[in-house]
Amino acid sequence: MSEHPGPDLARLRREYGDRGLDLPDLADDPVTMFRRWLDDTVASGLHEPNAMVVASVSEQGRPSTRMVLLKGLDERGFVFYTNLTSRKGREIEANPAVSLLFPWQDLQRQVRVEGTASRVSSEESEAYFARRPRESQLGAWASPQSQVVTSRAALDERYGGVLSRFAAAEEVPLPPFWGGIRVAPESVEFWQGRKGRMHDRLVYRREGAGWRVERLAP
Repeated sequence: MSEHPGPDLARLRREYGDRGLDLPDLADDPVTMFRRWLDDTVASGLHEPNAMVVASVSEQGRPSTRMVLLKGLDERGFVFYTNLTSRKGREIEANPAVSLLFPWQDLQRQVRVEGTASRVSSEESEAYFARRPRESQLGAWASPQSQVVTSRAALDERYGGVLSRFAAAEEVPLPPFWGGIRVAPESVEFWQGRKGRMHDRLVYRREGAGWRVERLAP
């Protein structure tokens, strides 16, 4: 057992505020409600307010998580873009059950989404890819995401090769292995920190063409 003292994790504690969240505060649907909270988060100046944790599950039932950026949102769901041959891409292809987490600690809020993932259209992926910085476009071509590479130098060499390949191209095309994933929500939970750890948790659950809302114990 390590003897490094480190912080006393049991004593790491922050008291939450008394803002509260109740049924009258909610919008009729979770996407509208999410937009309200996202607007608050952007206005607060929080670094990368659209950052979210994506959880997927392997064929062996082993979960994995990573941080990505939300890049699209409408009534159909939450969209992010990735190398589709990456670990998350492969896992989502095999098992489209996905969960998302938006950890807005500075506002004492978090949003949890559970739903089913599917690829966005090629037109949507092309439109988004065209708006990316050129360096990021080249990086998408160069990186064999989630695969083992021998060294940083080998990775830089791949990038250099892509840089040369598209040096004369006015526009970098969308890689055939890269695109968007949309998570269609089946439940969306809004969590608001409260004093004494008596947090507010209100969750929308899909019910037919609409939504029902339930309160969960903290």
